Amino acid sequence: MNAPAPALGLTMSVEPQHAHEARSASALSGFWLFMMSDLILFGLVFATYVTMLMPASFALGPRPKAIFELPGAALETAVLLTSTFTFAMASLAIKYERGRREVVAWLLVTLALGLTFLSLEVSEFARMLEAGDRPQRSGFLSAFFGLVPLHGLHVLAGSVWLVLMLIEIARSGLSDSVRSRLARLALFWHFLDLIWVGIFSVVYLGGRA
Repeated sequence: MNAPAPALGLTMSVEPQHAHEARSASALSGFWLFMMSDLILFGLVFATYVTMLMPASFALGPRPKAIFELPGAALETAVLLTSTFTFAMASLAIKYERGRREVVAWLLVTLALGLTFLSLEVSEFARMLEAGDRPQRSGFLSAFFGLVPLHGLHVLAGSVWLVLMLIEIARSGLSDSVRSRLARLALFWHFLDLIWVGIFSVVYLGGRA
């Protein structure tokens, strides 16, 4: 006897779901590899910065205590930590099916905080450059402008990615593919937050010691 038609229909509907889950798992695994390579990159730049804290690396340029403004760095830290919280709220809204409007609202707040962080950082760099504290002035300043702006560029890339995801949500809603991409973006955003905590501790707090 031939197999019942409903069983065939069930097989056809289940297979695409398995295929999507397999693609999502593969994409997530590849993204973790990217994150590990990025962590190695930041580790190397961190090591370079720490090496350049030796007295000979300051040359005739300023020392950290003379150029870093701790209140400004603390404000940047607070803004970025808050953006991580708001992204986590967006992830929870997705997980518990609270609707597209709430997800988009939390993502928009996250984007605004990310752009605020970038504006604060650009203002800090502009102040330093105006004072003559340029990368070519000393090995220490070269290392600083190699580390901190590198993180800023990552935040800028994450912000652009977030804008693209908001556009995709507006077009196709919270589809499975959109959820998968948002999950990877959330990992990236939280990773940048952890890197900044390291920068704040080593560069700014360490520089005031």
